[in-house]
Amino acid sequence: MKKFYILLLTSFLALGTWFLAWPVSTLDRPVRIYVDRDDNLDSVTAKISVIEPRQMVGFRLTAMLRSLRGHVHPGCYEVTPSMSSWRLATNIFRGQQTPVSVTVSPTWTKEMALAKVARQLLTDSAGLAAEFNNRDRQREFGVDTATAATLLLSNTYEMYWTTSPRSFMQRMAKERDRFWTAGRTAKAKALGMSREEVYTLASIVDAETANNGEKPTVAGLYLNRLRTGMLLQADPTVKFALGDFGLRRIYGYMLTTPSPYNTYLHAGLPPGPIRVPQTASIDAVLNAEHHDYLYMCANSDFSGTHAFAATYSEHLRNAARYVRALNERGIK
Repeated sequence: MKKFYILLLTSFLALGTWFLAWPVSTLDRPVRIYVDRDDNLDSVTAKISVIEPRQMVGFRLTAMLRSLRGHVHPGCYEVTPSMSSWRLATNIFRGQQTPVSVTVSPTWTKEMALAKVARQLLTDSAGLAAEFNNRDRQREFGVDTATAATLLLSNTYEMYWTTSPRSFMQRMAKERDRFWTAGRTAKAKALGMSREEVYTLASIVDAETANNGEKPTVAGLYLNRLRTGMLLQADPTVKFALGDFGLRRIYGYMLTTPSPYNTYLHAGLPPGPIRVPQTASIDAVLNAEHHDYLYMCANSDFSGTHAFAATYSEHLRNAARYVRALNERGIK
């Protein structure tokens, strides 16, 4: 009888070990499980069962041995084809997350950019915006309400899905400092500009053209205007002042829109950036083309490029061609 119980116990242990070592997924590709803050063992098990409903015995046994009930850690967890129930449960028990890719996209306003980020993390846009608008946090990272957007560099970053708004802002400050190498900082100094001013001008360049090839030309034009004391008269700043980013045509009455960002009314750069630009636009300012252009107008072929001019009379001819093209196409 004693041998029977020993054999029975050995069989149970072997069966349990088999269940623990058995892969959670039989799929041939990795999948990810997202555990929310309000998830518990039952809801997590339900999420895993969507991947492979036949493999839940091993996971439940592991959860029992690991005392997983009540110890579910929010996060993103990758399930690989060969991952055992023991390993997956251990990861969730210990909070050993899989990093996710978070993209900061070029877009109008930091609020719009943060809203896009929030959709990629276990947070909300209001929380992120509140962090970036927090005066104490701004002072900590050397920015203010107008320049807080300069912490946002368009790129894709690896971070945890549960990254908090504060941790995200700290990460962006580190990425900003990493981006501003000694070489870039020296180029900004040579222009007589701070990195926030370079970013602000880059935001205008970015809004003016999506063509990376002509961005250094556009940047050079605006630098020429700054040096000569001309108003920048950048149409995108009018869009920003109006808060209407879908405008395809700027009319004369719009140029008097009261706003410190309206460069038709106020000399120099706006108080801060009007959008989160591509990093290529920042480098375009730092490596601006040297030329005599002071004027630019969208090409009448609607190619997305511009006609540049050194004299106002030449600019008027370019502008007349563009206006005719707008009218012919009925663009208002």
